[in-house]
Amino acid sequence: MPDQDILFRLETTLIARKSAAPGSSYVASLYAKGLDAVLKKVGEEATEAILAAKGDDPVHLTREAADLLFHTLVMLAAKDIPLSDVLAELERREGTSGIDEKNARHG
Repeated sequence: MPDQDILFRLETTLIARKSAAPGSSYVASLYAKGLDAVLKKVGEEATEAILAAKGDDPVHLTREAADLLFHTLVMLAAKDIPLSDVLAELERREGTSGIDEKNARHG
């Protein structure tokens, strides 16, 4: 099984890129373009993942899902939301019916 700490190592790198020169990396250049550019990229990657899921190529879907997760982490870092907060929210929801959880948010 791959090292699950990769997400936290990646988060550390993404946070560091926020203060890097735009020409130093793809992520630094994305941050320099502003939040709207980051959000647009997340939307593009979500669409690509959905399209890949409609196909029959698991490798393609895996790669698109990785792109989506990566850019979601970029978005979280841009908004100063730690990955640990998202994981804590998932843990909080564990064992709760999705219907009950959704009703609690909108009820």
